[in-house]
Amino acid sequence: MFKPLIVVVLFFCTYVQAQDLTPVTLHLVGDSTMANKPNLAYPERGWGHLLPHFVSPELEIRNYATNGRSTRSFIDEGRWSSVLSEIKEGDYVLIQFGHNDQKKEDPVRYASPDKDYPAFLKRYIEEARTKGATPMLASSICRRHFSSDGKLERTLLEYAAAAKKVAKAEDVAFFPLNEKTCALLAETGDEESQKFFLQVPPDLYTRYPEGKIDNTHLNVIGASKVAQLFVRELKAQNHPLANYVYRETL
Repeated sequence: MFKPLIVVVLFFCTYVQAQDLTPVTLHLVGDSTMANKPNLAYPERGWGHLLPHFVSPELEIRNYATNGRSTRSFIDEGRWSSVLSEIKEGDYVLIQFGHNDQKKEDPVRYASPDKDYPAFLKRYIEEARTKGATPMLASSICRRHFSSDGKLERTLLEYAAAAKKVAKAEDVAFFPLNEKTCALLAETGDEESQKFFLQVPPDLYTRYPEGKIDNTHLNVIGASKVAQLFVRELKAQNHPLANYVYRETL
C-alpha cells in the first residue's frame, strides 16, 4: 500500500527540483553522429537527438550538428557563424567533430589531427567565449570496426587525443566519448554490438529497400546509449549541467 505513495513522493520531489533550476541553453555543434534526424531517416538517430530524454526541460538543447561536416566545413559553410548569432551569455556549447575531419581525399572537409583540427577547435572555443558562453569538447564516438580476430580497431585515436589536448590547454570540460563508446563496443563484442548501429535488413524500411549496413551511424538504441554515457560523464565531473540530469539509464 505504501509503494504508490513512494512513487508519488519521488515524482513530486523531482518536479520541485526541476522548478528550482534556472533555464539554460546547451548548443550542440558537430556531425551526423550527434545530429537530429528526420523521421524519414528512421531508425537512424544521432545521440544529440536522444539527449533531451535524459535532462530536465529547463535545459534547452539546440542541436545544430549536421551530417557530413567537419571542424573545417562547418565554419566554411557559415554554419558556425549562424550558431554564434544564437548564442547568448550563460549558454553552453558542446563541440564534437572528427569523423569527417579524417577524410584526406576531401580537402573541403579534411583537417589534420596535429595542426588544422586543434586550430579549428581553439577557434570554436575562443569565439564561443566571446559570446559569454561556456565551451565544452567531446571526442568522436567510436566506429564499429572489428578485426578478423574479434578485436576492436580504434580509428579515431589521433583526433580523440587532439581534442583532449586542446581541452586541457584551453581549460574546458572534456567528454571522452571515443574512449567510453569504444569501451562499450569492445565489451559488447563484434556480433552483439550490431544492435547499436544502422543495421537494416532488406524490405523492412521504405528508405532502405535493399537494406543498410552502417558501422558509423547509430540507431535509436545506440544513440540512447551514447546520450547516457554523456550525462553520466556530466555527473562524474560534477559539471554544472549535471544538475539538469534527471535520468541516466533506460
